[in-house]
Amino acid sequence: MTDTRTSIHIPNPDAPTPLEAARLTGGARPEDIESLRMQAAVYVYEAPVRIWHWVNAAAITVLIVTGYLIGSPPPTMEIAEATHQFYFGYIRFAHFAAGMILTVAFLGRIYFAFIGNRHSRQLFYLPVWRLRWWRELLFEARWYAFLEKEPKKYIGHNPLAHFAMFTFITLGMTFMIITGFALYAEGAGQDSIYYALFGWVIEMVQNTQRLHTLHHLGMWAITIFAIIHIYAAIREDIMSRQSMITTIISGWRTFKDDRVE
Repeated sequence: MTDTRTSIHIPNPDAPTPLEAARLTGGARPEDIESLRMQAAVYVYEAPVRIWHWVNAAAITVLIVTGYLIGSPPPTMEIAEATHQFYFGYIRFAHFAAGMILTVAFLGRIYFAFIGNRHSRQLFYLPVWRLRWWRELLFEARWYAFLEKEPKKYIGHNPLAHFAMFTFITLGMTFMIITGFALYAEGAGQDSIYYALFGWVIEMVQNTQRLHTLHHLGMWAITIFAIIHIYAAIREDIMSRQSMITTIISGWRTFKDDRVE
């Protein structure tokens, strides 16, 4: 495919693309189709979104590994006197540091949703009031189950990926941040700022052992999501009609054919 990115001009990032305009109106207008055929790539994910994605991925990886080791500590390493080794302390420190980074990055991502393009806001809501979104959600479920012969085109996330990202990242990450800081507050003490902000979580679940269990289950849910997310991204990059992995690196979504649907 010839790269024509330098000739593409999108003056208003919130304006519908030709593909979306054709789909929203329920029919493909000739001028929309011709415009889409001439448009080899669309700039979807701005730099802050892409940076957040990879920072978030790195932080989640550290959190999963260290969180597993905190929940299932490794055997005692008798390689030095107890006063001369701090290995489990380093594991906990890495977990706390990654949690802080993830939280700050997530707050920054929420802020950018207000100032970025419309694709930067997709992560934080589900258009459940649109019947077409539900139909395409079911279509994508069938596509991932190998029950449809060909996929459809999407500029941002497809409806099934949109639902998964909202559930496991927006809601799931919020749950993990709140429960994580509540557990941190236990160690920081009742007179700490952390307990003042998150102590109510401990009181709500009644004891910290239950809170540990909920946080640990959340870790496994995020782990399963990450595995499926990586599989789906590679699968779609190979089998779908648009780019996937390169899009979250460069920000540009390229298409493999000029058909609208």
